[in-house]
Amino acid sequence: MNRREFLNDLMVGAAALGTSAILSPMRAFAQAATAKTSPAPRALSVGYRTIDVKGKSARVFGLVQADGRPGLALDAGTEFDVALSSVIDEPTLIHWHGLTPPWAADGVPDNPAALLRPTETRRYAFPVGAGGTHWMHSHTLQEQNLLAAPLIVRTADDLKRDEQEVVVLLHDFSFLPAEELLAKLKGNAASDAMPMDHASMQGMAGMQHMMTGNDMGGMAMPGMAAMDLNDIDYDAYLANDRTLDDPEIVRVDKGGRVRLRIINGATATAFTIDTGRLSGELVAVDGQGVEPVGGTSFPVAMGQRLDIRVSVPKEGGAFPILALREGAVERAGVILATTGADVRRIQVAGDMKGPVLGLDLEQRLRPVAPIASRAPDRRFELSLRGDMAAYTWGIDGADGLVVKRGERIEVAINNMSMMAHPMHLHGHHFQVVGINGAPVAGAVRDTVLLPPMASVVLAFDADNPGRWPLHCHHLYHMASGMMAYVTYDGIG
Repeated sequence: MNRREFLNDLMVGAAALGTSAILSPMRAFAQAATAKTSPAPRALSVGYRTIDVKGKSARVFGLVQADGRPGLALDAGTEFDVALSSVIDEPTLIHWHGLTPPWAADGVPDNPAALLRPTETRRYAFPVGAGGTHWMHSHTLQEQNLLAAPLIVRTADDLKRDEQEVVVLLHDFSFLPAEELLAKLKGNAASDAMPMDHASMQGMAGMQHMMTGNDMGGMAMPGMAAMDLNDIDYDAYLANDRTLDDPEIVRVDKGGRVRLRIINGATATAFTIDTGRLSGELVAVDGQGVEPVGGTSFPVAMGQRLDIRVSVPKEGGAFPILALREGAVERAGVILATTGADVRRIQVAGDMKGPVLGLDLEQRLRPVAPIASRAPDRRFELSLRGDMAAYTWGIDGADGLVVKRGERIEVAINNMSMMAHPMHLHGHHFQVVGINGAPVAGAVRDTVLLPPMASVVLAFDADNPGRWPLHCHHLYHMASGMMAYVTYDGIG
């Protein structure tokens, strides 16, 4: 059986795999039953797998359950009881992005847990919490080699809804190892071997309009000579491990409703989700409910997640759901198709560059369940800085991020660099309460984008003691210094 025949069988649920292979994240979650509390922990293994990228075999990492399915699907309000083991030949550790575990279970190496050694098994047990679209990934450079998987927590209401669930995990992929990519960035940020994408404000059509007008709604940047969008041109952009040369085709019902759970697992690439001919309704960000926002274009930065509802027309058809690379023509995606629909080939490169991400959508988001209204007990001011030529990044003002349990905390973050930074706080969910100097009653989430020269204010309750990372979710910015810690008083 060749690869296409195998994947075709997989589409109709006829294929069953062992732990040496991993099913498509979307299809596996569509078939999987959610977890039930039991005396035995759920087995989850870090291993190797082989995927096909542009006609070439690539050995990448994977996270699989005992039955070969990738990632986890759990019930809200139950216990996260997982035995994590490793069969790879190097140390590793997994971060449960979107959950709020005890500090020791967070999954950041040596903060405080040690790396998981080859053949070691470690048990994790803590409350799952509320429902949402989450994910899990390495907190090392292994993330670049696809060490990530969906972590979906379903509520009782989710299970009752008459809608089909489609999980889409996005990646940027390179045949080069992450260590080499980082070395090239640090060694010569503009070398031919490490292509860069520096979009000047004057040279990118429509950029100024997008940053100041209705399209993206970010703040204007007077006098800015250039901004950097993508510092790595990857070999491929993947949706559920596949390029648009051979996209996943998801069978949907005529007249049916679909809930897209979009996860941007890319290490250095932001996207805009384009629902095409289907009108979408954004109902959650980072696993947290928002008042519905309609449209066909939804930005998603690294580490962020979107829940988008779409309705399939009664006449059926084929409906691409595309992820447009920011400021570039490359794209990835899946195709929703009814039985018998004419599914046509989609080019990897589009005719137009993907939008530049701003804060227009962020300003419009309103949470279903905001945090309680309360004056802050402590407020911090941070500035993001960077030197693209030297490839060094940092957070000024981060040394004093000490909080006490029970306090309401506000953190004002100002991006003084010429690249956007999706900032992620571990162990908590925060509410966006300020954007570019204006107060907002914004979304509750765990990762927020700061475009160049933008500012955001976050508010959260200090209710989970530990030493919690606050970092840019661009892997190479984090690895080059853009990481701080929110430390509870008394934590060494």
